[in-house]
Amino acid sequence: MLVPQRRELLLRELRATGVVRIADLAVRLGVSSGTIRRDLAELARAGEVVRSRGGAVLPDREPAGPRTGGAGAPGTAAAGNAGALGLLVPSDTYYYPSVITGVRTVAARRGARVIIALSPHARPRDLERIDELRAAGASGLLVASAGGARAADTTIERLTAAAVPFVLLERRPGEHHDACDTVVSDHRGGAVAAVRHFHQLGHRRVGLFAHPSPTAPLIRAGHEAAVRGLGLDPAAPVREGRRLPPGSGAAGRQYDDFIEDCLATGTRAALVHSDQDAILLLQRLRLRGLRAPDDLALIAYDDELAELAEVPLTAVAPAKRELGEYAAHLLLDRLAGPAGAAVRSVAIQPRLVVRQSCGGARVP
Repeated sequence: MLVPQRRELLLRELRATGVVRIADLAVRLGVSSGTIRRDLAELARAGEVVRSRGGAVLPDREPAGPRTGGAGAPGTAAAGNAGALGLLVPSDTYYYPSVITGVRTVAARRGARVIIALSPHARPRDLERIDELRAAGASGLLVASAGGARAADTTIERLTAAAVPFVLLERRPGEHHDACDTVVSDHRGGAVAAVRHFHQLGHRRVGLFAHPSPTAPLIRAGHEAAVRGLGLDPAAPVREGRRLPPGSGAAGRQYDDFIEDCLATGTRAALVHSDQDAILLLQRLRLRGLRAPDDLALIAYDDELAELAEVPLTAVAPAKRELGEYAAHLLLDRLAGPAGAAVRSVAIQPRLVVRQSCGGARVP
């Protein structure tokens, strides 16, 4: 990633969450902490950010800790008439900053504050964090739990036992649980839209590279359904990426192997989850003297970094901010409404943002 691209990403996250942390960004972008510090120093000199301990904040804005949001830290500011919303997410860096912004925007508009807790995929602490949010005064909970697209049974049981309204974000309950309010992105439909776009551009084979994540099984299901429904060649490669140290030989080889599979099967189009994987795939193509879209047309899934790639990536863009807004409205309505109101489930369709990497504009 070029320096301007990296700094634009820093500013984007800062505008979404109010704070960026050096350690998180260094790991995510695969650069040293010193590199991030230099970026922040340059942005501070330009008046774009204000340095804080371990990171940076927007000018004239107080740093927000990992457990606070909206009007401030638990117990430090009076809540509005709507009380406090507890928000549990796996990350405050990738994918979820826009969700957080949506929740905070609606909460502020309706007189509530937000208390944020993290339960990372690598070290899930759902049950502890739910208890902490309740102890901090949350009158309702918005929960994007660690793990897969289905919330764990133990998480649903703890939420039910907490005896407060809750809404699941990007998660659904298991089929043996009672229905509950949910707001999810239609990731299966997003993958179908990507494959359909390639089909409209004349591709008969569309590969898939999917990094392990809660979203990946839904993307695989959408890809498979679209290939079958559109009558495309099922011989196109489908690979599941592995979680490997950035920059390692093994990490590079998994992209090389996917490229080899595409070339061997005559596949000239691929859907790639996530943006980071699509950017790394672009780099591996360039090292082989190949380019997108001429040799391999690409559509990324997530649209977090896609427009900053060396070849701007066409991307499936889940409506993350809208997801947070809908979820906050649902929870606040639940808190203000009569007991026993109907359970609501909202599925939001992602958008396809067409850029250069797919090789053509959307066909009418």
